[in-house]
Amino acid sequence: MKTIIYHNNRCSKSREGLCILEESGADVEIRDYLHVPPTYEELDELLKLLKAKPLDIIRQKEEIFKEKYAGKTRTRKQWIQAMIKYPVLIERPIVVKGDQAVVGRPPSLIKDLLSNND
Repeated sequence: MKTIIYHNNRCSKSREGLCILEESGADVEIRDYLHVPPTYEELDELLKLLKAKPLDIIRQKEEIFKEKYAGKTRTRKQWIQAMIKYPVLIERPIVVKGDQAVVGRPPSLIKDLLSNND
């Protein structure tokens, strides 16, 4: 079963998460979401797998969030569209294996996901 990581190579936690996956021997598909943002459908599915609301995976300390979205109310669809327009807002790393997903913060959550799927 392929394991997908939504990855930002400039992020130490994301690099650590990728390391965990590679060391585990997982068949890893790396999604460089900053260069190829997920589609609306992909983000919608990710949120369902994470059992999360859009704001749960939005990096609210990012400058773009502070400038454009802080203190504003948006619908689920509008938040997802914001993450597509500004993928830097997406928390990282997000790892998907089968019908389960985690935000790898802390990276130990990735180990838990892998052990749950063995």
